[in-house]
Amino acid sequence: MQLIVGRIGKPHGIRGEVTVEVRTDEPETRFAPGMVLRTVPGAPAPGRVAEHPSAGPGVSYQVPDALTVESARWHQGRMLIAFEAVLDRDVAEALRGTLLAVDSADIAAPEDPEEFHDHQLVGLAVVTPTGERLGEVARIDHAPASDLLVLRRPEGRTALIPFVKAIVPEVDLASGRVVVDPPGGLLDL
Repeated sequence: MQLIVGRIGKPHGIRGEVTVEVRTDEPETRFAPGMVLRTVPGAPAPGRVAEHPSAGPGVSYQVPDALTVESARWHQGRMLIAFEAVLDRDVAEALRGTLLAVDSADIAAPEDPEEFHDHQLVGLAVVTPTGERLGEVARIDHAPASDLLVLRRPEGRTALIPFVKAIVPEVDLASGRVVVDPPGGLLDL
């Protein structure tokens, strides 16, 4: 499974550096020099044309299947990344909007047994302590107060469940289920 870790934004400067909207909790690991990041097919940028002097007039630049991080740094609260073979602003502009991904198989499981990666939870069945099926985890929303499990109910509605121990006492990855003990009315919001 491909996990999105960032989205390329606008170019920064004239030497091919780009801003990256970070979508990972571990940017220093995901964007370390030498890391190879997949570009996601269907992202807005693949196939975007850039004409630049190094390629010659009228020669287009195709977004590659993967980009290798040459350097990464923080600047005014934004991640700036230089990729190998992206040497000027025109090529950097052609990358704008490209999603960057890593394979979930390449990500180590968290050391803390009470911590989970989003992709581990999505698709799990959600049940009450008595075994009543409530739906399945559609996604995780990361809110300031706590993470929220977005529950897809059988009738098609969604419900937000705070991902805290008092409400979610058990996550059993092996059996593919999350036990939720919702307070009255939580699922009716």
